[in-house]
Amino acid sequence: MTGRNRRNFSPEFRLEAAQLVLDQHYTVAAAATAMNVGKSTMDKWVRQLKEERAGKSPTASPMTP
Repeated sequence: MTGRNRRNFSPEFRLEAAQLVLDQHYTVAAAATAMNVGKSTMDKWVRQLKEERAGKSPTASPMTP
């Protein structure tokens, strides 16, 4: 049985992708297409960056230094 390989994205890549939505006013779908990731993945990254910017400690690896 062959499964799909799970891709790993660096914090820098995730930050850049989420910034497309929050700072450059892309839609989540457009940013996901531009960065070649799934829409649900992009949703998660955008939500995480919003929380980090609000001062909440991330449960996943942080995107911001």
